[in-house]
Amino acid sequence: MALQPVNRRSVPDEVFDQVLAEVVDGELEAGATLPSERRLAEVLDVSRPAVREALQRMTQTRLLEVRHGGATTVRDFRRFAGLDLLPRLLVRKGVLDAAVARSILEARLVVGPGVAALAAQRGGPALAATLTEAVDALAATDDDVERQLHALGYWDLVVDGADSLAFRLMFNSLRAAYEPAIEALAAVMAEEVGQVGAYRVLTAAIGEGDPDTARAAAERVLRPATTSLLTALEALEETP
Repeated sequence: MALQPVNRRSVPDEVFDQVLAEVVDGELEAGATLPSERRLAEVLDVSRPAVREALQRMTQTRLLEVRHGGATTVRDFRRFAGLDLLPRLLVRKGVLDAAVARSILEARLVVGPGVAALAAQRGGPALAATLTEAVDALAATDDDVERQLHALGYWDLVVDGADSLAFRLMFNSLRAAYEPAIEALAAVMAEEVGQVGAYRVLTAAIGEGDPDTARAAAERVLRPATTSLLTALEALEETP
């Protein structure tokens, strides 16, 4: 393994990130037995409680399995991990993972219109006023970072209106992965969050309880930035 000593002691987050990187990169393959707590503490130069806490968190996220006899084995994260892992997978060692970013964008474009349709069906007129306020706030600023924040607030209301726990948890995970990159994405997202008219069309469709129009309007809102970002990611992946 290519684990390195942790510079600051008793930092379970750093231990978690290093072991996660080994798992995701395939250095620790599915089914492999993890070294003992004592050995990991020695290699990482941290306390055993820090290692224990990090491993417990990895077990809770279904990345590790404690088998009979105390052996800790690695699980296939693609089969067992949940969406809560996305923020950690998106940026590792300070580098954006283009494949993970692409999957998030694709999920957003597929899920967003469906959520909007459900919001129209289940929330309808009750959502009109709050969504209109959110769009007004979006229209009131020219700052691309602030617009992204207002857009997130808008979609937060739409997800609430959809009244779906699964979509809510999915949105929470996607948002957690996206928020750290808001400033870096300001220029690329400007086209999307600047579509005040498109947001108003979406708001009207939801307020009128029209799921088909809401679905189409949501795709109109989400597609421009998605297409631009996917193109940029393809170029990034092709760069040697």
